[in-house]
Amino acid sequence: MKKIKLITCSLILALFVNANAESNSEKECFENISRGIFQFNQGFDKAIMKPVAKAYNKLPEPVKKGTGNFTSNIATLLSIPNHLLQGELRLATHATGSFLINSTIGVLGLGNPAALMGLENQKEDLGQTLGSYGVGGGCYFVLPFLGPTTVRDSLGMIVDNNYLDPFAKVTWHEKEIKSISGTKIDYVGVKAADAIDFRSDNITNFDNLEKNSIDLYAATKSLYLQNRKNKINNSSDNDDDWGNLDN
Repeated sequence: MKKIKLITCSLILALFVNANAESNSEKECFENISRGIFQFNQGFDKAIMKPVAKAYNKLPEPVKKGTGNFTSNIATLLSIPNHLLQGELRLATHATGSFLINSTIGVLGLGNPAALMGLENQKEDLGQTLGSYGVGGGCYFVLPFLGPTTVRDSLGMIVDNNYLDPFAKVTWHEKEIKSISGTKIDYVGVKAADAIDFRSDNITNFDNLEKNSIDLYAATKSLYLQNRKNKINNSSDNDDDWGNLDN
């Protein structure tokens, strides 16, 4: 299993280096395939994600707020090592304090008292870390269910999941860390809740994007790449917002 992971990472890294050797801008690697996958994802969204998100929006506000706080608190576990890799010791300290306070006083992260204390907690991943060091995105493509990505961000996601994210280790990889353990069901459940929470916050935004776009695929690509650029430059006001979708 470890050999398969190593081979996969090596192949992606090879593509990544090759793509960046050609250009620092994100090129289309497999546009026809990506457009097909994009259409599949759109069908999945309309059949499942959007109806679930609409139902989720009918839940009491405290339930929705608590869910968003909970998934964001878990995501902090990945942000901490990436802050450190970026040399952002202050933000790493803030993120660590935020996780500890919200996990205890905030009742497993359902509340967010750390924000009231002035602690900053912005989401970071390895794709952003690599970007902060000037590494370009490489090829742009679309993954089933996961959506838009680049070679850099895909490589980052694999490394995050296998090495940097404690939550993924104790759940998806089912490894015990200091007597804390979980299952793949826990991992999928949290990721699904995070996706639904994000989709519910952007129902109107995505509807407007689809309505006003001549080429929805191209518009989504542009939006994704701009959002990633903003996050790498720490110029995004909202970690979960892809930008102004009304335009």
